[in-house]
Amino acid sequence: MSGAGVSSRRAAEDLIREGRVSLNGKVVVELGVRANPHVDRVAVDGKQIRGPEAPVYLLLHKPVGIVTTMDDPGGRPTVADLMVRVRERVFPVGRLDYNSSGLLLLTNDGELALRLTHPRYHVDKTYRVKVLGRPDERALTRLRQGIRLTDGKTAPAQVRIVDEIGRKTWMEITISEGKNHQIRRMCEAVRLPVDKLQRVSIGPLLLGKLPPSKSRRLTEAELRKVRRAVGL
Repeated sequence: MSGAGVSSRRAAEDLIREGRVSLNGKVVVELGVRANPHVDRVAVDGKQIRGPEAPVYLLLHKPVGIVTTMDDPGGRPTVADLMVRVRERVFPVGRLDYNSSGLLLLTNDGELALRLTHPRYHVDKTYRVKVLGRPDERALTRLRQGIRLTDGKTAPAQVRIVDEIGRKTWMEITISEGKNHQIRRMCEAVRLPVDKLQRVSIGPLLLGKLPPSKSRRLTEAELRKVRRAVGL
C-alpha cells in the first residue's frame, strides 16, 4: 500500500489493524500477509488500489491554515488541495500543524517516509520561531538540554537567537525528534509563547525561496542526499 501511494508503511499497518483492507474480497486483519500487486486485488475501504507507482518526491511550502493530511473530516483545507496538478498519489511525511508554515515533504515512497519519521534515524529538523519575550540564559540552557513535557523529556536541541525586535525574539531551533507540537510546547515551558513558527529544513532538504503554497520535485542531488541521511 505504501508503494501504491495510499499511505506510509506505518499508517498502512493501522489500516490493516482497523479492518479497512481486503485481499481478493476478504478482509485482512493480520500484518505480514503477502499479495502480488499484479495478480491479487487489494482494496482499502472497498476501493481497489493500483499497483506500485514510480516514486515521487515533492517539496511543499505549507502555508498557515492548511491541515497536513490528504483529507479532513471537518472540511478544512488540506495539503491535497495544493497537489491538484500532481497525478500520482502522494502523502505527507510527518506533521506540520495548522498554525505553522514551512517545508513539508510529500511522497509515495513508504520506506523513505518511515525512516525520515522514525526516531532511530535522528533526522534533524530546523525551525525559525518568533516568540513573545526575550529568552534569558536559563531558558536557552533548558531548551538546549531538554524540556520535561507530559509525554517525556525532549532530546537536546540546538538553539540560537537570530534577531530581537522590540519584545519579540526570532530564534532558530533544531531538533531530531517529532513529539506533537513539540517546539510550541518547549517554548511555552520556558514562558516564551510562540507567535510564528516555520520549518526551514528537514535533514539536507531546504525550504529556500520556495513561495508559500508552491511545490517542486526534488532534484537528483537532493534525493541522493536525503536517502544517504537515512541509510538508503
